[in-house]
Amino acid sequence: MKYYSSFIHSLFLCSLLLINTDTTSASSQSIINTLPGYPGTLPFKLETGYIGVGEEDEVQLFYYFIQSENDPARDPLILWLNGGPGCSGFSGLVYEIGGYSSSCFYLLQSFRHGPLAFDLEDFDGSFPSFTLNPYSWTKIANIIFLDYPVGTGFSYATTSQAYNTTDTTSAQYNYSFLRKWLLNHPEFLKNRLYVAGDSYGGKITPMVALEIAEGNEAGVEPRMLLQGYVVGNSFTDEQKDINLRVPYAHRMALVSDEHFECTSRNNDAHILEPKCKFMSPRPIVSWSHQLFLEDDPVDLLSLSKQEKPWCRNYNYVSSYVWANNETVQEALQIRQGTITDWKRCNKSLTYEQDVESVLNHHRLLNEKGFQALAYSGDHDLILPYMSTLKWIRDLNLTLDEDWRPWTVDGQIAGVQVIQLQSINPNNVLT
Repeated sequence: MKYYSSFIHSLFLCSLLLINTDTTSASSQSIINTLPGYPGTLPFKLETGYIGVGEEDEVQLFYYFIQSENDPARDPLILWLNGGPGCSGFSGLVYEIGGYSSSCFYLLQSFRHGPLAFDLEDFDGSFPSFTLNPYSWTKIANIIFLDYPVGTGFSYATTSQAYNTTDTTSAQYNYSFLRKWLLNHPEFLKNRLYVAGDSYGGKITPMVALEIAEGNEAGVEPRMLLQGYVVGNSFTDEQKDINLRVPYAHRMALVSDEHFECTSRNNDAHILEPKCKFMSPRPIVSWSHQLFLEDDPVDLLSLSKQEKPWCRNYNYVSSYVWANNETVQEALQIRQGTITDWKRCNKSLTYEQDVESVLNHHRLLNEKGFQALAYSGDHDLILPYMSTLKWIRDLNLTLDEDWRPWTVDGQIAGVQVIQLQSINPNNVLT
């Protein structure tokens, strides 16, 4: 596994003009050539759509798919899972490539993973515009961004009962989604497959990867060419993750020796950034649990024009203006009446966290020989890097090479381990 002390920021995406869609079926897909906010034809292939999952396809999961700009037939396919639970894949596309907490994505704002970004510098509250990102992950990979679990982003259910979700059903539905997506896109069945996610998405990621591995072993069709998975600042073991927040805060000199307890004055998602004085779209975290407070884009916009210092939450206003626009939703082919108020992160999900730890999922995937990449930002108080180190060490793997610094332009930026060897010499995590 590799451990990155700081990672990057991300971006992307989109909306637009549709071709060939069937809004009455359980599954539908749309090829988008243009989108509000971007002038002219898109210089990459974008698809949006729904895949029905559940016994009677009562859960309709919405997705954004960007085809690789390099060699889509040979480049890997990545399923990206945002955090939350309840943060839209669109948030990962245009702002970060992850959920709500991984500060590692915020350090290099010029590097984004999707092909588009909002023009935040010129955004004044009116309809936002997009700019192209020359450093997108889609230069070398095909990526599916998924609105999950149901009730997130543009995903919806046809029954009230179907909105009740757990970690277990979320992983199962994501696996079912991917199976059906590949059946609808058989040209990608031969592509190397990776599942990736950060924050709470990093908890669901190994669960989905294990579903795929066990499905392959059981002969479930289609067989997926799973190579491995990626997790960042991920929830892994709830009690261990939480218990390491206080030692991390002390190590980072946020609390003194005499007052070895936490304060409420820090921005937990990124300890170097100012804490906003208004309602936050990111979670407010106690030492025993986390909860979401609602964002109010109107308040954010008014505050962004008068309050200093700058706060990252100001950036999120553009997504509300864009995604709640009727023309955008028509272009995205959002099924009319299914979503009345799009939210970047939906705090009102009926969601049960029924899996306390996924350490054994990591262990089983390692024993099966799958590759894994784990990275962790060093300024995240919600899921501190000490937690990532802890669960890696709990796997009791043997290091093929010792931890060593990695650099950017000659400056040490963190430490990494190139390879960890499992007990079975034929199974390696890299």
